[in-house]
Amino acid sequence: MLKKTLSTMLVIAVAMTSAFAQKKGKKEAEKPAGYQFTVVKENPITPIKNQANSGTCWSYSTISFLESEAIKAGAPANIDLAEMYPVWNGYSDKAVKFVRLDGHLNYEQGSSFGDVIYTLKHYGMVPQSEMEGLEYGEKLNKHGELCEILKAYVNAVKKNPNRSLSPVWHKGLQAVLNTYLGECPEKFVVDGKEYTPQTYAKEYLKLNADDYVSITSFTHHPFYSQFAIEVPDNWRWELSYNVPMDELMAIFDYAIENGYTVAWGSDVSEKGFNRNGLAIVPDVAANMKEAGSDEARWIGKSPEQKNAAMNNQDAPGKELEITQEMRQVGYDNKTTTDDHGMHIYGIAKDQNGTKYYMVKNSWGETGKYKGIWYASEAFVKYKTMNIVVNKKAIPAEIRAKLGL
Repeated sequence: MLKKTLSTMLVIAVAMTSAFAQKKGKKEAEKPAGYQFTVVKENPITPIKNQANSGTCWSYSTISFLESEAIKAGAPANIDLAEMYPVWNGYSDKAVKFVRLDGHLNYEQGSSFGDVIYTLKHYGMVPQSEMEGLEYGEKLNKHGELCEILKAYVNAVKKNPNRSLSPVWHKGLQAVLNTYLGECPEKFVVDGKEYTPQTYAKEYLKLNADDYVSITSFTHHPFYSQFAIEVPDNWRWELSYNVPMDELMAIFDYAIENGYTVAWGSDVSEKGFNRNGLAIVPDVAANMKEAGSDEARWIGKSPEQKNAAMNNQDAPGKELEITQEMRQVGYDNKTTTDDHGMHIYGIAKDQNGTKYYMVKNSWGETGKYKGIWYASEAFVKYKTMNIVVNKKAIPAEIRAKLGL
């Protein structure tokens, strides 16, 4: 009798275990695989472009931002501005400052959002059709040769071999720019009306450079003051307003919710910023701890698969809690650098409810999302160097603190 009872109990236990396993397997099969994003809010942007072999993300991202600003002001949805116009003017102005400072300035391909805003204010804007910047026989940007020639030129001038600078040295440099990027147009026709770059910016695009401000968040300068972020590419010494991290994030959200977009400068050298459309800050320690409590999840997985799981590459996972101090340590230790400029235009959530910012990149239609990246709120908190926004895109209480 006892044997029969034990046998019956064993059969029931096996059946229950099998049923549980089937139920668990069914649930796991029903769970969405990988990252599943749902758009919460997105604002109009122009098509993805490709900066190709040029360090001009600063121009591509800010021009994209200004195109969205122009659309919001009533410009056609297919507006297409010339990224090489700010590049031409930037190289030209930078040469003058480089020589004045005896070469103590970063004369490279990189620059800042402020360079494009300065161009808008002082030189206006032009359509892409008027200045493609490809006079050197390539279909896409390839600026290595151009930059090396310009650097050699300004370094020669800086040495002042004649004991006094000639009045034509700057014209010679501009001739190089004209040869490679094309001449900056003085007049052109759009929709049957003639414009200059200045009147095109003001009348057609309805853009005012004074509407835009740069915002950052670091503790080595007082909050609610302005300072020039100390990075080599900020050669124009553009000033940024300094706010606490939580207020920086409030500006992102307020802007997007109210139909504005954001020019975003960030560090992209982190493991969490991959080439397949993700920017995240995985909490590897927490993931390892969780893995240890469920070893079955890891049986039969390769080291590469385990590493991907630990770093949330295949599916959403735990991310670090970001603090103001972490931001500052990253900047001070140079683990957060001004690698790349991009354009944030929306908010999305994954299947776990985690918030992400929708990012338009300038690397062509690459990656899983064809040129769009999803940057988690944690990543944006941690790795934002600075942003440029319309003053109206800042909450009123923060504007008051900044005197805007």
